[in-house]
Amino acid sequence: MINKYVAMGLGAFIALAPFAAVAQEQVAQADTTTAAPMATPAPHATRGSHRRHTRRQARTAAHHARASAHHMHSMHKAPAEAPKS
Repeated sequence: MINKYVAMGLGAFIALAPFAAVAQEQVAQADTTTAAPMATPAPHATRGSHRRHTRRQARTAAHHARASAHHMHSMHKAPAEAPKS
């Protein structure tokens, strides 16, 4: 089984080797032809603060605890008496 994975990996390596060589040539050509410095990326919007994350985690944990306690309470109730026929 391991031999099968080794053979697949070797086959993929051999099959994809020419693509890597072409990509390296294109990168080398781009480096020699580009004289202008690369632009810095624009700052991305923040996705919230650590404080906001911890508060949300606390709310979620409290909700899960409440829901779990409610479920366990409903499970521990005495079952309703079956109707007698």
